[in-house]
Amino acid sequence: MKSRLNLTIEESLLQNIKQYARKQQTSVSDLVETYFKIITKPAKQVTFMDLVEELGPHNIDPKADLKELYYQDKKHGL
Repeated sequence: MKSRLNLTIEESLLQNIKQYARKQQTSVSDLVETYFKIITKPAKQVTFMDLVEELGPHNIDPKADLKELYYQDKKHGL
């Protein structure tokens, strides 16, 4: 069910919005409704796996001594 909403905005802004809506072949009401849907949409819960997948592939030699690399990094700040 649709409900009516009254807004008070600057006349020049209203004219710009109407012109934009015509170019997009939509209505001002549809623009406002779409915007409200976007800003009220719940934020996506980021999981640990999402963060891991963002890391991408590594470039560490599989034969490398990771413990030694760690200590060298700590010692020399590489």
